[in-house]
Amino acid sequence: MDQFTINLLFVGGSFALYFGIAFWARAGSTKEFYVAGGGVHPVLNGMATAADWMSAASFISMAGLIAAGGYANSTFLMGWTGGYVLLAMLLAPYLRKFGKFTVPDFIGDRFYSQTARLVAVACLIIASVTYVIGQMTGAGVAFSRFLEVDNNTGLLIAAVVVFFYAVLGGMKGITYTQVAQYVVLIIAYTIPAVFISLQLTDTFIPAIGLFSTHTESGLPLLQKLDEVVRELGFRDYTADVDNKLNMVLFTLSLMIGTAGLPHVIIRFFTVPKVADARWSAGWALVFIALLYLTAPAVASMARLNLLTTIYPSGPTEQPIEYAERPDWVQTWETTGLIKFDDKNGDGRVQFYNDVPAFQEEATARGWEGNELVVNRDILVLANPEIANLPSWVIGLIAAGGLAAALSTAAGLLLAISSAISHDLIKGSINPNISDKGELRVARLSMFVAIALATYLGMNPPGFAAQVVALAFGIAAASIFPALMMGIFSKRVNSTGAVAGMLAGLISTLVYIFLFLGWFFIPGTASLANTPDNWLFGISPLSFGAVGAVINFVVAFTVSSMTAPPPKEIQDLVESVRYPQGAGGAVDH
Repeated sequence: MDQFTINLLFVGGSFALYFGIAFWARAGSTKEFYVAGGGVHPVLNGMATAADWMSAASFISMAGLIAAGGYANSTFLMGWTGGYVLLAMLLAPYLRKFGKFTVPDFIGDRFYSQTARLVAVACLIIASVTYVIGQMTGAGVAFSRFLEVDNNTGLLIAAVVVFFYAVLGGMKGITYTQVAQYVVLIIAYTIPAVFISLQLTDTFIPAIGLFSTHTESGLPLLQKLDEVVRELGFRDYTADVDNKLNMVLFTLSLMIGTAGLPHVIIRFFTVPKVADARWSAGWALVFIALLYLTAPAVASMARLNLLTTIYPSGPTEQPIEYAERPDWVQTWETTGLIKFDDKNGDGRVQFYNDVPAFQEEATARGWEGNELVVNRDILVLANPEIANLPSWVIGLIAAGGLAAALSTAAGLLLAISSAISHDLIKGSINPNISDKGELRVARLSMFVAIALATYLGMNPPGFAAQVVALAFGIAAASIFPALMMGIFSKRVNSTGAVAGMLAGLISTLVYIFLFLGWFFIPGTASLANTPDNWLFGISPLSFGAVGAVINFVVAFTVSSMTAPPPKEIQDLVESVRYPQGAGGAVDH
């Protein structure tokens, strides 16, 4: 049986499962559509939250970024993990105690203002749409490879699939689908990692294998990797970063952005009571840890395998001939995600860091430029092929990569549709809309969001994980401070909250657009996205933390100069801060 057929069996089988669950658990009311009826078991909710959280960025792109950047890109891992702890400890139980469907619900009621609600809706939509772009980009990468089509066709297929089960099932269908997707993605991620760890280190636990001895050379694995990349002009894999400020701000931006992500927060409204929200968070951390402890090992081993494939006799010897390149390279070339340009006409594949510092060495070897471009987002998906693992493992990781991308995309689309239908339409424009009418608007807004994300996914402003990092920055600068002040400060009023959210959102968006293009439209960037142009060396991916500080400062300053919130609002804050039980999520 050929690889394409095996891929179809694994992917088709998993999709049949998702569609079956979506049909079985289809939503018949707004409560089922928004919060799955409020009766999900904490363990299942923890598993669904983990699938919602471990997106295409985690499954597909994070290991690729760590593989390319080494220690410097471990900030993705640290920021996302730390952020989930913040969410579980500081926000989830209190928001569950409040008992409303959505984040704008909380902000609108806590700050007693329709304007605050509308600003929160805008912040949520902008952050979520940016996030969905990253998921659709990752899904397009996976579909294009395993269905052997071009990247844009793969993206369109992904859009159709996620639209079907997200629109039909709502949160109820998405929750149980995500439980199945978690099982698929975690098996798909860990089994290839175990195989590759055994190949390279004789250790079957990848996280331990990362710090074990490389079998072939007898050196520690990371030392061997450092030597190989150094010989090709790259920085040492374990090298420290030069700009500590940017690293700290980027990690902080990811952390507080995580804690402000609406599609994760809404998951804590699906359980019966506050204690269940806490247990859900604990279980989710356990399920997330299974992948996040494995990712650094997958990244390091993928980088080493890629380089030893191109330089089988070592980085100081001749690389492989292009005509003898492995089958997996040829397959990925058809997707456009691997490109080869024989610049010196020798028929061999020169892959190195084409920078001035390495120019003398490259010239001495007869090289006239780096000839191979490998999209970072493919490394995890290509890893089993690079390591010559069995065909069924490749099919399994195909299903896992798609499960990761589609699970998060569905959660984000639900957050967008609920913000539009519940908070904007029912909360502000037409409070008397019927239950059926609200469901219709929710599904229509989901369709529009998918169409927009698909278009932008064809022209993304970066790799999947980088696009996701932008979304985290936007959430960090706008939503997280408002939630924190809403829960822990009785003095912040509606005027301060609105001013703070707008200041944080606008400053962050302007900074991002300056370097990555206005509204992410290619070719519209005002400045080159290089460290020389960044303010104090702060990259657009890191600016969310600065935006959050601006939000806090503006909100507290404006609130101190205006009237305090009414007493009933201060009493509400007091009751939310001491969660002594909560009823079901309340529609209003």
